[in-house]
Amino acid sequence: MEDARLLATAWRSLQAYDPLLRRLASAFEGAGEELYLVGGSVRDAFLARVSPDVDFTTSARPQRIVELLRPLASTVWETGIDYGTVSALVGGTEVEITTFRADQYDGQSRNPEVTYGNSVAEDLVRRDFRVNAMALRLSPDGQHDFVDPLGGLQDAARQVLDTPDAPQVSFRDDPLRMLRACRFVSQIGFDANPRVTRAMREMAEEITRITAERVAAELNKLMLGAEPWRGLDLMVETGLAEYILPELPALKLTQDEHRTHKDVYAHSLRVLRNAVELERDRGVEPNLELRWAALMHDVGKPATRAFTESGAVTFYHHEVVGAKMVRKRLRALKFSKQHIADISQLVFLHMRFHGYGEGAWTDSAVRRYVADAGDLLPLLHLLVRADCTTRNRRKSERLQRTYDGLEERIAQLREQEDLAAVRPDLDGNEIMRELGVRPGPVVGEAWAYLKELRLDRGPLGREEALAELRAWWQRRQGE
Repeated sequence: MEDARLLATAWRSLQAYDPLLRRLASAFEGAGEELYLVGGSVRDAFLARVSPDVDFTTSARPQRIVELLRPLASTVWETGIDYGTVSALVGGTEVEITTFRADQYDGQSRNPEVTYGNSVAEDLVRRDFRVNAMALRLSPDGQHDFVDPLGGLQDAARQVLDTPDAPQVSFRDDPLRMLRACRFVSQIGFDANPRVTRAMREMAEEITRITAERVAAELNKLMLGAEPWRGLDLMVETGLAEYILPELPALKLTQDEHRTHKDVYAHSLRVLRNAVELERDRGVEPNLELRWAALMHDVGKPATRAFTESGAVTFYHHEVVGAKMVRKRLRALKFSKQHIADISQLVFLHMRFHGYGEGAWTDSAVRRYVADAGDLLPLLHLLVRADCTTRNRRKSERLQRTYDGLEERIAQLREQEDLAAVRPDLDGNEIMRELGVRPGPVVGEAWAYLKELRLDRGPLGREEALAELRAWWQRRQGE
């Protein structure tokens, strides 16, 4: 009964692609070749999702695929042809078609020796998980045949991830599959089969065979999933995180300042979950920088933990230490410079708000908060709100109201002045003309001085700025 329901769901989900499927099926069948929709495209159809990836496998050899696609496609890419893969843009949809594979792995790298197979069964058995090893044999008349030699439909019904072969064999062939298991837990909400988690624990160190770039790509897909905290928890539970993100399991060693409260690890996953929920509530697209910052915002706590005379726990300056740790980890994972700068800056700034509730923030402090956040301010708002977690509901509500007040104050200042572009009232050319100097370090010093004045006092106006510049220059020359 459940199988019939899932099949009906899949047919409905694939209706959007049916004209494309028929068109491709007609071309390949007319040439005497088999063509199958396969992988995530089929899996997602059973989950009532329209997959962004449209992948196929075929009996046709790569050069034959190119010949069959040319009359149908506006563009054909042959960049993956050495691996049996041809990509094309057909009717506005990007497709990827790969010759049946029967690859062999050497157990040392994750790159197999490319070997073409003779049947779809050979191709499916080499895939990572059984839910990704289902296929549809395509027909020009739309009567596509479901192919499931490994029981992927049963796994989809049970919402479980399991490997076609013994997981130890699968993970030895390609250790990245262990991290992919965590990613699929995050993306589609399935649980890993117990034999899969056992193998992951036994073989976690094998992940070190994978390049940092490949690991980072999987981690980012995991982080953008529907429930990233679940995938991360599986990473920690199986020991994978010890090798690729050791700062995360290290948080389990640190109880937070409330002693009886949830530990810092659980708190960090909760903040990540809060951030995801805030994205959804506010109609914000899943944001990688926000999610990484939410996960890593407290990684500096183990290194800064101290105890007062009364026995209370403190983590002074953990945001400063944490930002440095984040930069180091993301550099090791080969993140882009922009991602590293943005995520570490969010971590660095996430505690700044907590001085606001004392009522001592001047307009200058608000300007500096906005200026230091820059373009990251909307993400900082979400991060701080996500971090307002406490068992005390009244305290949590008070923190949220306090942050409401800060946002209102920022809005009021924005009505009076341009907070988005806090810069000196004079530019570099005006500074040089007034002081009679050439380009050099002194211009930068003067500019920085005027910016500090602008942050402290708001817009000065040209004449007042010139007077302040002259006074600064006299003091500097008299030193």
